[in-house]
Amino acid sequence: MSSVNNEREEILRMSGVDPTKCMKCGKCSGTCPAFDAMEYHPHQFVSMVNKGNIEPLKQSNAIWQCLSCFACMERCPRDVKPAKLIEAVRLTVIREQGMNHLESENVPCMLDPELPQQAIVSAFRKYSK
Repeated sequence: MSSVNNEREEILRMSGVDPTKCMKCGKCSGTCPAFDAMEYHPHQFVSMVNKGNIEPLKQSNAIWQCLSCFACMERCPRDVKPAKLIEAVRLTVIREQGMNHLESENVPCMLDPELPQQAIVSAFRKYSK
């Protein structure tokens, strides 16, 4: 099995998502509040992971632009859960870089009054595993 297939299978295992259920309706991307900031949109993530085209996703800023609000998951008529795929790709990159932890004492220096509280909680959840 090639390393691309191994990486795809690992992302599918981590996310628990079956991208073959996607019917490419675009509802996930249509409801995404970060749509304009992302170079790859939720429906494109699903399609690219399904095809094993993981490397462009790992290099993309879209994995950091996702708000993890799960709006895409709420709108999906097939329960595909694009946000979970995005988080799995993000976690893969974090693990490869060796930065899998965010210490609670480091959070105050990162706060920005313009930053939504949801983003702070989401970041802490993502990086404290």
